[in-house]
Amino acid sequence: MADDRPPARDEARPWTRIDEYVVSLARLRSARRAHSLKPRTQPEEPRFLLSTLPFLLLMAALLVVTLALFLIAWPGSRPQQQPKVEAREQGVAPRGWLEDAEREFR
Repeated sequence: MADDRPPARDEARPWTRIDEYVVSLARLRSARRAHSLKPRTQPEEPRFLLSTLPFLLLMAALLVVTLALFLIAWPGSRPQQQPKVEAREQGVAPRGWLEDAEREFR
C-alpha cells in the first residue's frame, strides 16, 4: 500500500529546534553573499592619463577659443568709422499738395 501524500517540505516543519534555525541562517548568509556586490576591479584612484588629462586639455582648448573670440571682438583693434551723413536736399512740392493729401485721408 503506497502512501499518496507528498513528502514533507522543509517549510512545513516547525522552527522549534536550534539546529534548523542555524542551518537556515547559514543558507540565508550564503544567499546574501551570492547576490552581494563583487569586489572592485577598478583602481580606487583614477589614472591621470585616462581621467584628468583629457578634462584639462578640454578646458585649455575652451580657454584658447574664448580668448581668441575676446581678442577678435575687441573694438580697439579696428579704427572707428564715422557715420556718413548725406547732404540735405531742399525739396520743392507743387502747389496744392497738402489739400490733395487731406482729401485722400478723409
